[in-house]
Amino acid sequence: QVHLVESGGGLVQPGGSLRLSCAASGSIANVGVMGWYRQAPGKEREWVATISSDDNTNYADSAKGRFTISRDNAKNTVFFQMNSLEPEDTAVYYCYARIMTTMDRTIFGRYWGQGTQVTVSS
Repeated sequence: QVHLVESGGGLVQPGGSLRLSCAASGSIANVGVMGWYRQAPGKEREWVATISSDDNTNYADSAKGRFTISRDNAKNTVFFQMNSLEPEDTAVYYCYARIMTTMDRTIFGRYWGQGTQVTVSS
């Protein structure tokens, strides 16, 4: 039983900021890479950013210079600081994590959060 619970989405004006959080809970043995994807209406889900367990980060071109991904390993939580938001950033944002559970230590599974809505509008 592993769950990812997101928070921090909402409505913001262009140029504004939001900070998303996603906490993993349950029968966790180890957490590997964590990251964020987003999906706009009528479009495919796209990768935005990832962070490894030792804090190496990667960003999509659309996020570079504006967004910052970070994590707190002690709390099994990933964060996403989103600055200079644009209407094009409007989407449902999903966090994900690769997690080894205590119930099965032979597999490093992939888990998704429920999604949180980010709307950037005047």
